[in-house]
Amino acid sequence: MKNKENNDPNRYDDIINLPHFVSKNRNHMSLSDRAAQFAPFDALTGYSEAIKETGRQTEKEKELGEYELNELDMRLKIIESFIKDMPLVKIKYFILDELKGGGTYQTASFNVKKINRNKRTLISTNDEEYDLDYIFSIESDVIEKVLNDE
Repeated sequence: MKNKENNDPNRYDDIINLPHFVSKNRNHMSLSDRAAQFAPFDALTGYSEAIKETGRQTEKEKELGEYELNELDMRLKIIESFIKDMPLVKIKYFILDELKGGGTYQTASFNVKKINRNKRTLISTNDEEYDLDYIFSIESDVIEKVLNDE
């Protein structure tokens, strides 16, 4: 075979019309098997997870002012005064993200069993604890009733 230059348009003229090679020893590979050879793979273990984690959004925790803190404390005292009735509350609270700065705000509705001022937790009737320092708002019918009666 002559040594032809790469930009020569006639460089494959000697083999272009030869019949397609078919092995006598191996079966023809299906198109799906051929495609699987070239399917994407995770060459760097954990890289795609790291990219997803980097793109995951978190929120910055909002700092409550003195007025909002006093309002929250007043609402907690009202709930505490009705604790024997296990009042239904809806809270908005902040959950710190374990992997990166910030976190997310969640809401939960439950009946309150106890307020532990020493541990600074609000305890539901199914024994879930909510840190008072991360509660952003508290709503309840008993709070509204007390506030409307004043």
